[in-house]
Amino acid sequence: MLEGLMQDFPLTLQHLRSRMLGVNADSQVSTSTPLGLRRASFHELSERIDRLAWALKKLGVQRGDRVGTFAWNNQEHFELYIAVPCVGAVLHTINIRLFTDQLRYIIDHAEDQVIFVDASLTAVLAPLAQHLKKVRHYVVIGADRDDGALPGALSYDELLAEAPSEPFAYPQLQEREAAALCYTSGTTGNPKGVLYSHRSVALHSTAALISDALGLCRQDKALVVVPMFHANAWGIPHAAALCGADLLLPDRFLQAEALAKLIEQERPTIMGCVPTIFADLLRYADSNEVDLSCLRNAACGGSAVPKQLMRDFEERHQVRIYQAWGMTETSPVATYSRPSTEQASSEEHWDQRARQGTPLPWVEIRLVGEDGMPVPSDGQTSGEIEVRGPWIAAAYYNDDSGEERFDDGWLRTGDIATADGHGSLQISDRVKDVIKSGGEWISSVALENELMAHPDVLEAAVIAKPDERWGERPLCCVVLREGAHAGAADLLEHLRPRVASWWLPDEFAFISQVPKTSVGKFDKKALRHSLEDGTLAGRVSVRRA
Repeated sequence: MLEGLMQDFPLTLQHLRSRMLGVNADSQVSTSTPLGLRRASFHELSERIDRLAWALKKLGVQRGDRVGTFAWNNQEHFELYIAVPCVGAVLHTINIRLFTDQLRYIIDHAEDQVIFVDASLTAVLAPLAQHLKKVRHYVVIGADRDDGALPGALSYDELLAEAPSEPFAYPQLQEREAAALCYTSGTTGNPKGVLYSHRSVALHSTAALISDALGLCRQDKALVVVPMFHANAWGIPHAAALCGADLLLPDRFLQAEALAKLIEQERPTIMGCVPTIFADLLRYADSNEVDLSCLRNAACGGSAVPKQLMRDFEERHQVRIYQAWGMTETSPVATYSRPSTEQASSEEHWDQRARQGTPLPWVEIRLVGEDGMPVPSDGQTSGEIEVRGPWIAAAYYNDDSGEERFDDGWLRTGDIATADGHGSLQISDRVKDVIKSGGEWISSVALENELMAHPDVLEAAVIAKPDERWGERPLCCVVLREGAHAGAADLLEHLRPRVASWWLPDEFAFISQVPKTSVGKFDKKALRHSLEDGTLAGRVSVRRA
C-alpha cells in the first residue's frame, strides 16, 4: 500500500477555539436578558474561555471527567461548549425538562463531577443534590452570591474573576477522545447516553457549513432556539465558532412574542427550532405586524414539518423553512431537504419540501424491511431507516440494553420511510407509532399533516386504537383553533380526497392541547396512556362510509 504524504492533523475542538481567537475574533455572541441584549466578541469570549479552563483545573477536573451543564441557551453555556472539551473533559448537557427520576439517573450514570447550573434553575436541581453523591461542585451561572439552594455552590463569575489572566496551556488531545455526552429523551426505558468524539463534532460542524445543508457562513447571524442541551443544539454553536457566524441566544425567552421581537430587532439570517415553536411563531406573526423576512434559512427538525406550515410561512411572511432529519445518535443532522427553487409555486415543489431530504456527505442510509433485508429506493417501498457515518453513534455509553439498535455497523433509527432514486427520504412514521390496520400500514404522520392543513386545526396527533376486526385503527387527536367549530364529520370530509379510503379514521378526540415531550415533540406515548386508562377526552365517533 502506498500511503499519501499528508499531515495527520488532529480534528479537535481546540481548532474551533483558536479560530475564535484569531480568524473570527470580531464575530459576536448576543444573549437575551431581562434588560436587553448582552454582547461579547469571540475575542472576548476566548479570554473568558481561558479563564474558565483555569477554573476547571482549580476544581480538579481531569481528562475524561464529565462536566454537566443545566442551563439555557446563553453566552456562558457557549463558553462551556468550548472550554470543557478543550481541557480534555467531557461536556454533558443535561436536559432541564426531564422528570426528576430521569435527571437523577443520567447525572449518576454519567458520573458528573461538576455541574454548572443557571441561577434560575437551581430550585429544579436542589431537591436532587442530596442524592447525587458523585457531584463534587455546583457552579451557579448568573448569580452574585450563593442562594443556598445547592450545597457549597460557587459563583461562575467569581471563578472567572479569580482565574489567572494568562493563556491556558491546553493539553494535546487525540481526535477520537470523548468531547461531549448527550442523553436521549428516554420515551421508552431509561435515557441512553450518546458519547461524541472531537472528530465526530469537528466533521459534523464542517458539514453544517455546506450549502446543501445549513449553509452557515461568516456573514450569517444564527438564532439558536433549539436547546443547547439537545443534541449539541444541532451543531450550530460549533459550526458558528468554526466559520465565524454571529450567534443569537434567546436564553429562557422562548415565547412567540419574545422571539418575534428578537428577530425583528436583530435580523438573524438562520434559525433552528422544532415545528411546535415555528407554529407558535406563525400564529403570533399572523396576528401582529412583524417582519420575519430576514430569515433566509429557517431550519426545522425534531419531527416531520407540516407542508402547510411551510407554505403559510413562505407565502405570508417570506420565510423559507427547510427540513432537517436526525436524532441524538446522529449528532444530530443526517439529512437536509433543500430542493431547487425552480417552480416554487408548483405542488411538486411543495411535495419535495415536505420530504426529509438527502443524506449529508459522508452519511450513508439504507432502508430495511421487516425481514431484515434492504428494500429498493423506488419511492414506494417502505423500510426502517438505518444510517452510518463518521458522526453516527456506534454504541450507547456504558449501556448494553440498547444493543438491538445497532446492526452490523448501522444504526437502526426506528423511523419508517421511503426513498427515491436520489436518496431523498420521505418519513412516514416511527416504528412505534405506525398504525397496522388489516395487515397494512397507515402513516400517522401523513394523517397529521393533512389534518393540520385544515384551516380550523391548530394541532393534530394520530395514534392507534385497538380494533377487533382490523387490529388497529387511527384515532385522530385534534386541537382546534380558537373560535373554530369544525366537527368530526367536517374533518373526515376534508381527509376523504387526500388519503386512501381505508386510512380514513372512524373516531376523533377533540382535546385542549397535544402533550409535548421535553424537546417539544408531540408526546404520543402520553396520548396512548390516556386512551388505555380511559381519560382521553372529547372522543367522537364518525361513519367513514
